[in-house]
Amino acid sequence: MRIGVPQEVKVHEYRVGLTPGSVREACAAGHEVLVEQGAGAGIGADDAAYRSAGARVVETAAELFAAAEMIVKVKEPVAAERARLRAGQLLFTYLHLAPDPAQAQDLLASGVVALAYETVTSPAGGLPLLAPMSEVAGRMSVQAGAHCLEKAAGGSGLLLGGVPGVEPARVVILGGGVVGANAALVALGMGARVTVIDRSLEVLRRLAERFGPQLGTRHASRHAVAESVIGADLVIGAVLLPGAAAPRLISREMLRSMRPGSVIVDVAIDQGGCCETSRPTTHAEPTYVEEGVVHYCVANMPGAVARTSTYALNAATLPHVLALANKGWRNALADDPHLAAGLNVCAGHITHAGVAAALGLPCRPLHAALAG
Repeated sequence: MRIGVPQEVKVHEYRVGLTPGSVREACAAGHEVLVEQGAGAGIGADDAAYRSAGARVVETAAELFAAAEMIVKVKEPVAAERARLRAGQLLFTYLHLAPDPAQAQDLLASGVVALAYETVTSPAGGLPLLAPMSEVAGRMSVQAGAHCLEKAAGGSGLLLGGVPGVEPARVVILGGGVVGANAALVALGMGARVTVIDRSLEVLRRLAERFGPQLGTRHASRHAVAESVIGADLVIGAVLLPGAAAPRLISREMLRSMRPGSVIVDVAIDQGGCCETSRPTTHAEPTYVEEGVVHYCVANMPGAVARTSTYALNAATLPHVLALANKGWRNALADDPHLAAGLNVCAGHITHAGVAAALGLPCRPLHAALAG
């Protein structure tokens, strides 16, 4: 199969779909890999490194999209990239379609076969291709929140961990999954007072066993969320419904009751955000203030630490890339129901129930998509 790896074009997105090491594995399996010129610069991998690994470096994205049978990316394709997709072409990347009807309509119109990293499952029920970036985003969320609490950044002027004689900041984490657990790890390590809210008692028990009595836990309810958010200095939105839009847990009314200069880091922004006032921002302009509360809603947080993120992501995605290339997408998905869960769009149809429900569109059953 001819695999194409384009340069990412989102603002301050430095990750790349395949590392030189991953390219070497694909070439060793008999596949041809095309890499757009400069695609790996953000992780310190120059064009020579890709050529040494066996790739053919092409000058333009147009040339790459026209030639490749499978496109391997990191972020969802922007409009200009979607215009280059064609019927029958395979796209493997993060998509986050639930809050993005424009992207969904373009993918449907193109006839492309699109698999989303974020809905591929594992035998244990997890999301193995989302987990590496969730780990990074969870840890980064506390760094970002701590910076936003500084007065020069618009915050209330609090040091997250406090000092002897001065109380630390109060951190509330909405969601105890991979993002939430990693955020708790860093926030506790910095000395903050941390509470995690989740609707699953089993999740809260695991967190309590892991972190001990220094971590506060609360079962999710409207009252618990409102009371905790209003009293927080930093709120981290870490909720996730696979494939679906994030639930709006924080209302504008709650913001009005928070202390001015408090901070919300909405990691759920890729799926629409869990705060009523959240809207996507970029690394170039990461924050804005609404109702006196600083909002950090960068939709590609791990892109800021591109080298760490790319290598972590490739470790998870490469086996699936090789399966798709070795077997063809239909056979690969028929052989692996967990990879099949990643199929979001196929030949003009939505094929993931959560995505379809979020977009208000019909869902084509997987068996029908595999049968053509």
